[in-house]
Amino acid sequence: MLRNYLKIAYRSLLKNKLFSGINIFGLALGMACALLIGLWVRYELSYDRFIPGVENIYNVQVNYAFNGGKLETAQYVPGPLQEAIAKDIPNVAAVTKISGGGESLVKSIATATEKSAKEKGHFVSAEFFDVFSFPVFQGDAKAALAQLDKIIITRKLAEKYFPNKSALGQTLQLDDNKLYTVGAVLDDLPANSTLQFDWLANLKNIEQPYMTEWTWNSVIVYARLLPTASPDHTQASMKDIFRRYATFDNGEVPVLHPMTAMHLYSDYKDGKVAGGRIEYVRIFSLVALFILLIACINFMNLATARSSVRAREVGVRKVVGARRMSLVAQFLGESLLMSLLAAGLAIFLVWSTLPSFNALFDNQLSLDLDNPMFWALVGALILITGLLSGSYPALFLSAMRPLSILKGFTKMGTGPALFRRTLVVFQFSLSIFLIVGMLVIGSQMRYLRTKNLGLDRENVVFIPLEGAFEQAPKSTLFREKILRQPTIASATLTSQLPVNVRNSTTDLAWPGKEPKRMVEVSTMNVGGDFIRTMNIDLAAGRDFQPNNAADSSNYLINETAAKLMGMSDPVGQEVTFNRGKGRVVGLMKDFHLNSMHQAIAPLVLAFYPENTRYLLVKIRAGQTPSALAALERINKELNPNYPFSYQFVDEAYEKLYQSEQQVSTLVNYFGVLAILISCLGLFGLVAFTAEQRTKEIGIRKVLGATVTSIVTLLSKDFLKLVLIAMVLAIPLGWWALNKWLGTFKYHTDLSWTMFGLAGVLALGIALLTVSFQSVKAALMNPVKSLRSE
Repeated sequence: MLRNYLKIAYRSLLKNKLFSGINIFGLALGMACALLIGLWVRYELSYDRFIPGVENIYNVQVNYAFNGGKLETAQYVPGPLQEAIAKDIPNVAAVTKISGGGESLVKSIATATEKSAKEKGHFVSAEFFDVFSFPVFQGDAKAALAQLDKIIITRKLAEKYFPNKSALGQTLQLDDNKLYTVGAVLDDLPANSTLQFDWLANLKNIEQPYMTEWTWNSVIVYARLLPTASPDHTQASMKDIFRRYATFDNGEVPVLHPMTAMHLYSDYKDGKVAGGRIEYVRIFSLVALFILLIACINFMNLATARSSVRAREVGVRKVVGARRMSLVAQFLGESLLMSLLAAGLAIFLVWSTLPSFNALFDNQLSLDLDNPMFWALVGALILITGLLSGSYPALFLSAMRPLSILKGFTKMGTGPALFRRTLVVFQFSLSIFLIVGMLVIGSQMRYLRTKNLGLDRENVVFIPLEGAFEQAPKSTLFREKILRQPTIASATLTSQLPVNVRNSTTDLAWPGKEPKRMVEVSTMNVGGDFIRTMNIDLAAGRDFQPNNAADSSNYLINETAAKLMGMSDPVGQEVTFNRGKGRVVGLMKDFHLNSMHQAIAPLVLAFYPENTRYLLVKIRAGQTPSALAALERINKELNPNYPFSYQFVDEAYEKLYQSEQQVSTLVNYFGVLAILISCLGLFGLVAFTAEQRTKEIGIRKVLGATVTSIVTLLSKDFLKLVLIAMVLAIPLGWWALNKWLGTFKYHTDLSWTMFGLAGVLALGIALLTVSFQSVKAALMNPVKSLRSE
């Protein structure tokens, strides 16, 4: 029986090559999209799952109450919080603290060929390996970390600096000052790890007094709970820990964030998790489902449309004794065979496009062909797609009455036609929805790139102050030498990038402020010429003057900070900030400090060039290559042990929207594929309709019908369906995209023009698809179609 089903299915495929090809190729595209997105979703969901016992590991964050009870959540917390948790919270098995990750210059010592490069690493407390059980390749990582002169490195670093020899016992130098002995080697961390590093050393090597104070958020804390501990109960037991140890009370409450949720749930609102990258995982899971549905609809439409052709076959089979279930099995077998062929083509398409996909989105996805779970997923996809696409045709054809069929009454009624029209409308509604998404997301990305930020990010590079430049005299000399170059317009020192200001404080006070009112303001330390270098407009007052000693205790504020303090004319007003009492010497017009997901925050600038991390350099237009060459030469002269590194400020700004850019690119690609698959189905339906009405078209032409009238006859019904799809898709698109744009504090406006353009594009593409086949049918010689009459 099975052999017979397969033989009939194979013959049916060969007999109807055009429709079979459309079905298989459409299904293959849909499956390829679903597989590709499925691989990406699985990768996103797999973050940190490789860590043994990761379900018991939590990041300890802190909720702070600001501005009358508004809750803000900070990942960086006071250093003493680790010791307090270890002492007071019995449900915690181990707790560790980590310095903010960064790159340090690593140099091999006493090797045949000395090597040095920037490598990413962390200084961590000795309890790190009690919390994280990372696989160890060589040595005793826990014992090594307990010693201040030992360093733990990854296999990648070991092979890089000590090829063809054991790294244990070898010497490495960090940041051109301290020597460490390699005490252990870890296996390389996978890309789907939240923690990324190539070396670890004991935090006590860099511990500063502020790291032991409750007033400074300086470290990241992770805790491993006992397997029997309840996270909610443990979090509740931490509620009063600040009150017990800190000398202040800003409403601080520690919260536990699961390690497994850190990658996908990174956004907080009012002290609670409010989403994050999980939103994009959900969006693209829906996109995969939409595209797969569109491909299945193609199959169902064509199979249902061709039901009259196979009606006599069904009648004969029923007369000779075929039961309905056997007919259902036969037609489902055909659809499953098509799904199987489509799956093979889909795997090839995924395999061929995966390298480009990985390069575009900086992923490490792979087709794990040796994994039984992968083939189980493919098998499930074949089964679901085959059953979904073949269900209605199988049930409809098997329900036909043999007597009516064999007497020649094969009219199908309005049911199948209505079903086909409904599917076409649904299919194009999804496609138009994706087109609208392409246009709106693209518009928002253009808005982000072109909006005036209130400062100049073009032709500005930032250089990290490392090595010799960490000392104020050398960094000042570096700036002075740079300013002598004719290709440099200006330069300044800063503690943070002005497009991504992360430091904040509650130190701001002013006359008339309520004593118990806690306000949070962003803050930066800067040097001279900051306003000129970044081309920030001053509403009043002046910039800092490097030779004015009084400016060391004066401040610049933005308009939002002035509103916060209720000052209409703040210049000359006295305020108290982290450097003590001083006066406001300048009022900056507001500029964007962070991504446009966030409102412009109040900002206070302090003149403190000795405590800065970057040199910002404004290059004259058209002089970039020669300016960079001059910067590299001066860096080599003043800081020879550190390689010259730089980045453009506009590149750093673009990185703030990396996820949005990936979403935009994915929506563009999959939107085009959705339209292509929809048009394949529409092409097949028009081709079949023209085939069925060949004699009618011949008669009409003999009676004088023009090509235009025949094209209109064949096209109008399908174009009406596309118009209905537009009416349904546009309100849904308006709601969904308005919600997405709402995640930005500053965004482009939704315009009916975009929705109109999406509709025109969909209608135009559908018209081209329909017209091609319609014109072909209209140009056919009527003699050929009427020869047998």
